[in-house]
Amino acid sequence: MAFINIAAKIAGISASTILLALVVPFLTNFPTPLLTSFIGGFPLPDYPLAVPFKFFTNTTTSTTTTTTSLSEDNNDDIPFTCDVSHRYRTELVSLDPLIIYIHDLVTAPEITSLLRTAEPAFAPSSVTKNGRQLQTQDRTSSTAGLPRDDPAVACVLSRTRSFLGTMLRDGWDEMGPPQLVRYTTGQRFNVHHDWFESPRWANDGSMRTWNRVASFFATLQDNCTGGETHFPFAKPIAPPSPWGERIWNGGLTRQKEEGEEVKPLWREHEDGGLAFRPVAGNAIFWVNLHANRTGDARTNHAGLPLVDGLKTAMNIWPRQYYPYE
Repeated sequence: MAFINIAAKIAGISASTILLALVVPFLTNFPTPLLTSFIGGFPLPDYPLAVPFKFFTNTTTSTTTTTTSLSEDNNDDIPFTCDVSHRYRTELVSLDPLIIYIHDLVTAPEITSLLRTAEPAFAPSSVTKNGRQLQTQDRTSSTAGLPRDDPAVACVLSRTRSFLGTMLRDGWDEMGPPQLVRYTTGQRFNVHHDWFESPRWANDGSMRTWNRVASFFATLQDNCTGGETHFPFAKPIAPPSPWGERIWNGGLTRQKEEGEEVKPLWREHEDGGLAFRPVAGNAIFWVNLHANRTGDARTNHAGLPLVDGLKTAMNIWPRQYYPYE
């Protein structure tokens, strides 16, 4: 009788072992949420359970695939963090009117976040004439507005606000709503200016008017040929040399590699003035208004036609406010 009981126990243990061996491989292929539904309060790790069970079954392929998928999802959920320690550098291009070239104004993570935010909002560009928004063949690009409370937008606006120093008065003036502009093959923006002929009324109910005192134009995507920003009336700071030397051609900061053509950041345009080629992360800054608040026609500029590719840039127009007179 004792022998029969021992044999029964051994048979029971063997059956349990066989059952466990059959079930475990299938458990490793279940997604984690399904496991939590019947394991109860068992603490699950933040990786697929195939990892702890790798000695029991060959799940290398499925484990790698699942882990990669989770990693990509987690990257998408990582919130944007503003790099407040980011540094840029500047070069004076013109003093009258004031034009400054800014190297590395916008970082790569900021560019990625700005493009992701704006992508669904792109629409054909318009121009403002006599207070009305119109579409015209003078401007054939597309534009997208940006929310100022977006973390990446707020980060770039904070950096450009610091750049302006005492040009704006805190609590009175503001940075204004930014905008992305995109050019594809053949698209352009003929000669225009950013300032308004007559100051605009504030939309906060106050008896104030405003105008775009200055402009930032920061390139975000430069996978293109052509598409320079041309200032036909801009002149270099130093007068022409009697021996005919050319002006400083826009800060070549790296050596020319073998077989590579290194283009200047800006150049003297054959029709006069200066032309700036698009370089991702870099920006042009200029002052739009004279001291008497009237527009400076020497800041007229054009987005030259894109030969091919894609160019995307960010417009920032700081607003200076005036009491009603």
